[in-house]
Amino acid sequence: MKKWNWREGQRPHRRRGGWYRGNRQWSTQDEQCSGHNARPPLRPPQRRLENQSSSSSSSSSSSSSSSQTSSAAPELPGFYFDPEKNRYFRLLPGHNNCNPLTREQLQEKEREKQRNKMLAEDEKPRKKAPRTGLNTLLLLQKRHLGMLPENSYCRLVHEVKVSGMKRHKLEIQSTDNSNPNTDNFRLIVGDSACERVFTVNDVSHGGCKYGIMNFSSSSRGSLSVEMCDNLYFTNRKVNSICWASVNYPDSHALLCLVGAADTPGCVSLLPASLFSNSNPDQPGMLCSFKISSAWSCAWCLNPQFDKTFSTGLSRRVIVKDAETGRTQTYSTGSDVLAQQFAHRVPVLFNGCRSGEIFSLDLRQRGRRDQSWKASRFHQESAITSVRVLQDENYLLAADMLGQIKLWDVRVTKPVQEYKGHHNEHAYLPIQVNEPEGLLLAVGQDCYTRLWSLQDGQLLRTIPSPHPAANDLIPSVVFSSKLGGCRGLPGLLMAVKHDLYYFPYNTDYQEGGEQPGRLLGKD
Repeated sequence: MKKWNWREGQRPHRRRGGWYRGNRQWSTQDEQCSGHNARPPLRPPQRRLENQSSSSSSSSSSSSSSSQTSSAAPELPGFYFDPEKNRYFRLLPGHNNCNPLTREQLQEKEREKQRNKMLAEDEKPRKKAPRTGLNTLLLLQKRHLGMLPENSYCRLVHEVKVSGMKRHKLEIQSTDNSNPNTDNFRLIVGDSACERVFTVNDVSHGGCKYGIMNFSSSSRGSLSVEMCDNLYFTNRKVNSICWASVNYPDSHALLCLVGAADTPGCVSLLPASLFSNSNPDQPGMLCSFKISSAWSCAWCLNPQFDKTFSTGLSRRVIVKDAETGRTQTYSTGSDVLAQQFAHRVPVLFNGCRSGEIFSLDLRQRGRRDQSWKASRFHQESAITSVRVLQDENYLLAADMLGQIKLWDVRVTKPVQEYKGHHNEHAYLPIQVNEPEGLLLAVGQDCYTRLWSLQDGQLLRTIPSPHPAANDLIPSVVFSSKLGGCRGLPGLLMAVKHDLYYFPYNTDYQEGGEQPGRLLGKD
């Protein structure tokens, strides 16, 4: 007869590797895993099983109960729960590299595990549709039966194509192939035809370099990339870039350069031909304006002010004519971090650090006391990007809380919200492609997300090919005709020193391509 133990309901017994008593265990293996923890690791609380017939049935019932409660294990201050070992381990203080059990390192390990899982899922031939029951065959049948309008059919087909895009790595060709690009991309901005992309790379010894990449696409959808001959280096930081139409569409690039040390900041207007030695044409207008600490810039395409640009600074907005030099200054209550002009009317939309969004009509001059603000509305945090839709009655705005909202400018109210974006303090832009009905944003977690512009449905989340880091946030460009008029819709992603292409064409044949074209999956 076994002696009854009133505390645990069973007699303590010794097994190989350590002592067991009810739901507590001590072993040499767990002591090694817990570092300097001299006490036995904790397990999540479990209910005592009644009417146990024998010790063997008790151990089997306890293990099944443990597997059910491990997923819902309560969080204990100062302890970390390992679901694989079904144990609590003490978190050691500090952030040194020798400590394997700090909360930050455990969270980073879990994020990296999730990223690798998503990368593996992206390699599968068949992916989950963004909406239930959505596939190309079903959409085509509904279209032939007249059950689906043409606009809805095109929009839903684009959603199916987006969910099936696969990653390919591009090789960047240049005149000096012996010196490959080893500097990390920080920003890429495509022109209106998406045949050229302005690039900014961080330089290891400080500062940055910038230039232009030319893209060309064949009828088969293959994409080739060539870097222009001339690259320009500066010890200043590039805060913002936009393309400017001075002589012809996208003939120049407008840059906001922040001062460093003894070098003052400025706003530079550079002709695109300046970056290529093979262009026999004259460089054209090249200007540098003494405007320091500019956060943002925008170029006006309205015919009435077609040589006008704006810059957002600390507590003011400067509107300047690039030809005549005429300047108009508007005082604001906060730093202006984001700007964009409307096309049909000369109205400038501004997003501020305070969360305020206001519009400025260039035709109304000379007003004081901020009465020149045509419309005003607010979000909860600093505005990082504003985008005016083709309707021009609607505006998209993103802030540093990760909120992306679609505003009706006429009533100054949000009409749609796009959830899932992640941002805490980074200056991150958003992109809109209205022909495909898509909204794109890269989060501070290094994930690229695509939403349906119409209803806010999250269509695709693309992980970065490289581990997440604050200095390795991808920069993306999406175009309906990437590489020119013969190009196909696709996504261009620059991260670290690599360039990736996500084409709509999932049947792309990678064999037999010329150098400078797709190298294959990375």
